[in-house]
Amino acid sequence: MTQNDDTLLSRLVQETGDDWARYVDHPFVTALAAGTLAEANFRHYLMQDYVFLIHFSRAWALAVYKSESLDDMRAAARVMHGLLEHEMELHVQYCASWGIDRDALESTVEAQGNMAYTRYVLERGLAGDLLDLLAAVAPCVCGYAQIGRARIDHPDTLLDGNPYRDWLELYAGEEFQALDRSVVEQMDRLAAERATEGRMPSLARTFAQATRLEIGFWDMGLFRTI
Repeated sequence: MTQNDDTLLSRLVQETGDDWARYVDHPFVTALAAGTLAEANFRHYLMQDYVFLIHFSRAWALAVYKSESLDDMRAAARVMHGLLEHEMELHVQYCASWGIDRDALESTVEAQGNMAYTRYVLERGLAGDLLDLLAAVAPCVCGYAQIGRARIDHPDTLLDGNPYRDWLELYAGEEFQALDRSVVEQMDRLAAERATEGRMPSLARTFAQATRLEIGFWDMGLFRTI
């Protein structure tokens, strides 16, 4: 982690034990960064991730509903807009290069691991408050940002000629890194407002479970499971 050790995020990462490293350094990620990941595996992952982002957008819409201030509502709405109008479009562009149009992409059969992860995030948001929901979405947002930072300049990463360079640059880019920072700051602010210490075990369980589900998502891509 490169985040300040005093953040709630860093504390939650520490509570995951080895799972966080298994997530951000997963063989799927290292092969993608090296440009050695088979196209079929990346295509399977990307199509599932498109479906994931549909549900993830719903989670951020729920964050608007769960917000208790206009600033929090606007922050969640900005994330949802970015997912719907930008991140998902990268998936569409990749798939178009393989002859997969938008209609086919939206008809992707949802894998069990995908369903388990997205429904878990929504369930935690429905059952809890905005901080519970952020603890469930943070492994995705903050994990992808960490992967982008770590891999873009890693000596084992191939950029020139890497078919997945656009993916790496999206998550290493300033726009996504700024989103990561905003989520970290929002979680810290909410934690300070809501006397979080007594809630740490629950938040840690949510964050750790979401991290394990992220590992399962990489596994799904690596082994192309449905």
